[in-house]
Amino acid sequence: MMESCCCPVKFSALHSAQGVSPSYTCRINSNAFQHKTLSLPSQQFIQLTHRQCLYNGVWPFLSSKTHRWAVYAESGQKSWDFGRFFQTLYFFNGPPNPAKIIASLLEKVSSSTSIESVEKMEISDIVLVAGATGGVGRRVVDILRKQGLPVRALVRNKQKARTMLGPDVDLVVGDITKEETLAPEYFKGVKKVINAVSVIVGPKEGDTPDREKYSQGIKFFEPEIKGDSPEKVEYIGMRNLINAVQSRTGLRDGKLLFGLKGNLSGKLFWGALDDVVMGGVSESTFQIDPSGSEDGGPTGLFKGTVSTANNGGFTSIRTKNFSIPEDLSAYDGIEMRVKGDGRRYKLIVRTSSDWDTVGYTASFDTKDGQWQTIKIPFSSLRPVFRARTKDDAPPFDPSHIFSLQLMYSKFEYDGKLNPTFVEGAFQLPFSSIRAYINEPLTPRFVHVSSAGVTRPGRPGLDLSKQPPAVRLNKELDFILTYKLKGEDLIRESGIPYTIVRPCALTEEPAGADLIFDQGDNITGKISREEVARICIAALGSPYACNKTFEVKSTIPFSEPFTVDPSNPPPEKDYDVYFKTLKEGITGKEALEGNPAPYIIQPICATCEAILNTI
Repeated sequence: MMESCCCPVKFSALHSAQGVSPSYTCRINSNAFQHKTLSLPSQQFIQLTHRQCLYNGVWPFLSSKTHRWAVYAESGQKSWDFGRFFQTLYFFNGPPNPAKIIASLLEKVSSSTSIESVEKMEISDIVLVAGATGGVGRRVVDILRKQGLPVRALVRNKQKARTMLGPDVDLVVGDITKEETLAPEYFKGVKKVINAVSVIVGPKEGDTPDREKYSQGIKFFEPEIKGDSPEKVEYIGMRNLINAVQSRTGLRDGKLLFGLKGNLSGKLFWGALDDVVMGGVSESTFQIDPSGSEDGGPTGLFKGTVSTANNGGFTSIRTKNFSIPEDLSAYDGIEMRVKGDGRRYKLIVRTSSDWDTVGYTASFDTKDGQWQTIKIPFSSLRPVFRARTKDDAPPFDPSHIFSLQLMYSKFEYDGKLNPTFVEGAFQLPFSSIRAYINEPLTPRFVHVSSAGVTRPGRPGLDLSKQPPAVRLNKELDFILTYKLKGEDLIRESGIPYTIVRPCALTEEPAGADLIFDQGDNITGKISREEVARICIAALGSPYACNKTFEVKSTIPFSEPFTVDPSNPPPEKDYDVYFKTLKEGITGKEALEGNPAPYIIQPICATCEAILNTI
């Protein structure tokens, strides 16, 4: 049975080509909102409908007999499906209040105003220094500040840090061995980390207030662990620190937001958001094609039919708001893997939970019949509201992302039209959406470890020729063993990293010639100042990314190294050393019976003469 409504429904937003608002008559059809759910074994696609996302398929505000509402045009235009309009609003949790629906319907979709330039976003790139009051850490802080780089010091003792680092250094007080002290707000704006935290080793017989014996190195005293154990500092502390900063530093392979490998749901809940919300008749859907990806696996599919009837002309799918906003501040943009059809689409990112709000938008072109990677830098997103650029919108904030949207539209921005727009059927398969870090990758986490971490238990090693920490690893509560375990946590974390393994640390000045090596074989000494400079250089070098290496100076222990202030040594180009390094060499190969290749570094004749005296 069909019921009709005698009241004409008029919407001024639904303009005809002449700008006249047609009149519509509302009728109610029975058996509306009925969707067919196709089973995977017998059909090519799985249809995901709004109905599946409701309360077990039951509309709480309708009786068991559902209805289909259609608004029929009296002036020759196509009928408008009010039921689909209402269902769209329901799927996206409805608008904040009814007034916004009316405002949306009364708003035109375009304007003649064109704004070509879009304000670039600004993101802080703070370097967090953990262990900032230690011998290497405080030098790192000092150098970063002299270079004018933003730095934040993570310390345990605020008063000690103020005395040592100065009154205006950005300090946060926390202990990496105590996870609860690493408050999330400490890491806001942090994008890179230099970790100089280390277990404290000191002389059994005690030390001077200035730790003179410690500064000489454990070669000159009988050592013992002071304070927290190596397991707690080097392993548990490392795990806590990585967990605290991982969302800020980002992952080298990016952060997957949508993908169907091993996860048929794709995690995100997509729904159609078409021009029905403004009186149009275009219709789209999100489906899963079980075998549509490049490798024959499942892929997402945005498909539908677009029409300009009733002054419409767009279709889209949009995710429900994320229960917890995505923090993508560690990344530089969004990357999609799509199979194009030669048309231009839009990606819209929203930083507000409001239903009807500014969307940060970028258009992208596709190649017909080809899988391609689309990269959209965050810096290219423009704030758009109802197809108009909003120059007064706040800058894009990648730390609070609430939803994503894919759109195929007749409209570009500010009155311009999509040059590839064609009415009719379309489809855009997309297999993944992820946040990415720009290439070339540079390290986001630089860790100061120690030479010798793989030597305890290495077959055939002459311990009498090894540093004290290697010989006394057991007596020092397995200090090197836990340092290696901490390194492994970094390598497994997915964060772009550099692991620096200095030989014995000294208080000598920087400037001596250096030897970089891999495989954990060398012994010697190096100044703390030099190590600090290496760490900072590594942060900006793609050649240091995902590398583990040992480093020492060419000066033997028996010879002190000094610098003439009136004639200091030239600044080093550390990339010369970083370029010789290889990924995957840690020294653990020797423990596994597969020795790493010994890498000979090019050195000058003077350095070679010095090496012959060691």
